[in-house]
Amino acid sequence: APAPTGYLHLGHLVNAIHVWGLARAYGGQVVLRLEDHDRTRCRPEYESALLEDLEWLGFVPDEGHISVFRGGATPYRQSDNSRAYATTLETLNAQELTYACVCSRRDVQRRVGPVFPGDEARYDGACRNAKVPLDSTRACRVRMNEDTIVFHDLALGEQTQVPSEQCGDVLVRDRFGHWTYQFAVVVDDRDQQIDVVIRGEDLLSSTGRQIMLAKMLGREHSPQYLHHPLIRHADGRKLSKASNDTSLRELRAGGANAAALIGEAVFRGGASATPEPVAAHDVAQLFG
Repeated sequence: APAPTGYLHLGHLVNAIHVWGLARAYGGQVVLRLEDHDRTRCRPEYESALLEDLEWLGFVPDEGHISVFRGGATPYRQSDNSRAYATTLETLNAQELTYACVCSRRDVQRRVGPVFPGDEARYDGACRNAKVPLDSTRACRVRMNEDTIVFHDLALGEQTQVPSEQCGDVLVRDRFGHWTYQFAVVVDDRDQQIDVVIRGEDLLSSTGRQIMLAKMLGREHSPQYLHHPLIRHADGRKLSKASNDTSLRELRAGGANAAALIGEAVFRGGASATPEPVAAHDVAQLFG
């Protein structure tokens, strides 16, 4: 599930349709995980709303059931899983694969200069050999080697990425002590034995570095990946919580029913020529 930093919108529903539809069509199991690693923006009310929306829509996970989150701490919620991340980081530290970093995002952007819209600023390695004392900051990076990662995306075909050129050394914990998305999901995927990751095409560039991290963590076989198209505005922008795009809750309040919203998302996502209602238990038929 998306990070609980706002209310779900149709773009998130497109992802749910792909996840549940493909899992049901091919005999897989859906694992619901709340990726609330960004503690500065995640809110309990957004988590509650996310769970309510999925329940109302009819999307029931096989692991990480909604009742689990309502019952307290669970390894399926990233903010409850810090011990696993810390233990894994200690393993990387022991192999001298990490180093402390005092560079802020602003520092990196100032040094590397402007990047094209949609691109990321590659970390320039300023602290890589600086021997910054580990007790001087909580921020930590993992050393990415120069290997080329080749993988087959189940939707987009063969992909080639070189993480050291794309992003440089990956930040695994920031200066506030928050675990990063790139690190937390790799640890979770390993520990929860995730073998297929289904997400939007905006996260395609993350895949090579996550495969490399998984190998560092001893995972012999990384998951398979499928990156699906996004719903976009006329100017090419994807739907976004940060842009206050209309939420599912608002559409519900306006009288929309679950099947109508799922059908609209199927249509907007390009899987249907018309926005016909689709029940959650029928989404497998879209992929069979």
